[in-house]
This record gives sequence, structure tokens and C-alpha cells, in this order.
Amino acid sequence: MQSSSTIQKNIDEISRLEDEALQSRSAAERFGDFVARQAGRLWFIALHIVWFSSWALINAGMIPGLKPFDLFPYPFLTLVVSLEAIFLSLFILMSQNRASVQADHRAHLDLQINLLAEHESSKTLELVKALCEHHGLACSQDPEVAELIARTKPAEILRALKSSLPTDNNDEPPPMIIS
Repeated sequence: MQSSSTIQKNIDEISRLEDEALQSRSAAERFGDFVARQAGRLWFIALHIVWFSSWALINAGMIPGLKPFDLFPYPFLTLVVSLEAIFLSLFILMSQNRASVQADHRAHLDLQINLLAEHESSKTLELVKALCEHHGLACSQDPEVAELIARTKPAEILRALKSSLPTDNNDEPPPMIIS
């Protein structure tokens, strides 16, 4: 098990990297992230319930002293809500794109660390095998150890996975179920 100081160093490094990613966002990206975060909160939903209810009540003539300005079927409300949906969708997509780029960076870092760990393990096995050979132990002839010592080739593994994993070669869309 790693010492707590090693764990804390790792936590500090991850925190530093995350802070660096957050600080490197442009003003537009920060605003887009803010809008996307707020749109997913309960207050945003409550605000829309109040807004739509008020709009309907006002334009149905149910609030004394307020003259209807957008009669049923509320074409102006439709326009406003459509524009809001367009811009909200764009902000959410912008935020998701940025998050996707950051996830790709993390995946590349993870792959690099995994490859380094694999290299370290292979080197350790090579040293242990050499010790076993030096002492004349039979385990030094284990074919599985020889295979594990060999350097991992990610491109070969990826090709093997691609050729082995099932695919949906059907170019037609799935049938629609009509009930």
C-alpha cells in the first residue's frame, strides 16, 4: 500500500491539473459551463413553471389589470421558448465538447501511465527471471513469463480487438415498432 504522503502527492497533482484545466477555459467556455450547470438545477425548472403559468394566466385574461398580449396559441411565447431552447442547446453542446476534450486528455494520460506501469512490470519480471536463471530455478523457463516480459504493442492489441469485437454491419436503421 502506498504511503499517505504518496497518496497526498498524487491528490495534489490531480488537483493541480484539474485547476489548470479550469483556469485555461476562455470566457465563453466559462459562461457556457455556467449556463449548462444552471439549466440542470431545480430553480431553473421552477422558474420556467412560474414563467409559463404566469404567461398563460395573463394571456387568458385571468389576472385583473393586466391586458393579454399574446393570445392563445401563444405565438410569441413559442418564439421566445424556441430561441431559448436553441441557445441553451448550444451552450450545453459547447460545455460537453469542452468536457469531451478534457476527458480525451485524461484518457491519453491514463494510457501513458498504464504503458509506463506495464513497462515497469515487464522490466521487473525480466529481473526476477534473471535471478531465477542465476539460481537455476525451473520457473525461469516458464513460457508465460517469457510472454509477459515481451513489450506490449498497443497498436497490435487495438487491431486484434477491432477484428475480434462484434460489429453491427447492417447499414439499415433498425425497424420501427408501430403499435
